[in-house]
Amino acid sequence: MKFYSFLTVVFLGSILVFAFPSCKKNKCGETNVSFSGGSKSHNFGQNCLNCHKSGGEGEGCFNVAGSASNSALTSNLTGGSIKLYTGANGTGTLKYTIQIDNKGNFYTTESVDYSGLYPAITGPSGSTSYMSSSLNSGACNSCHGVSTGKLFSN
Repeated sequence: MKFYSFLTVVFLGSILVFAFPSCKKNKCGETNVSFSGGSKSHNFGQNCLNCHKSGGEGEGCFNVAGSASNSALTSNLTGGSIKLYTGANGTGTLKYTIQIDNKGNFYTTESVDYSGLYPAITGPSGSTSYMSSSLNSGACNSCHGVSTGKLFSN
């Protein structure tokens, strides 16, 4: 009888190993979207997509992410949003809106086809700043704060 019990345990264990090969989460399958009032983000001003990418350590793979400062560039912007339009200076169709959290960061793992879209940043006061060129990357801090000015609004 003990031999059959051993075989049963081995058989059931094999099923579990092959049916559930990993307990790791598929980080790119996780949903992680910033929201007004949120405060779980970190690393203000750094390129979020260095970690939040396939194989990276971040929670979820971001499609668009970055950081925004106040107009004096002295602190993070708390609130507001990033809007992506089909035309320059807020013309055309508004395709996406990403809220800025309390730490000044914005990010989304949702599917965003940002190529050729024009971003605008609207601060909590309602003032809006526009980027004059279209996007070719969703890693906003890979340029802003590095080779171009920081993102800011009032």
